[in-house]
Amino acid sequence: MIYKDKKLYWKKNLTYLSILLFIWLLVSFGAGILWADALNQFRLAGFPLGFWFAHQGSIYVFVILIFVYVFLMNRLDKEFEVDEI
Repeated sequence: MIYKDKKLYWKKNLTYLSILLFIWLLVSFGAGILWADALNQFRLAGFPLGFWFAHQGSIYVFVILIFVYVFLMNRLDKEFEVDEI
């Protein structure tokens, strides 16, 4: 991989990271704290939705985002031919 490709690879990698971390911020801070009162009008498994996001939902979203990141990085590695066997 030439130098220009390395820059593009890392630019895409950082773009993926930024987007995924922003989603996590929205879910964990937004849904769990900022919008908790509005979300508490709804219930999930018997618990107010804002409470659920603050205690469990953001963790589930974080784990899902890890799998999304792995998928995106595997695809990016293949695109730039730096993938493992």
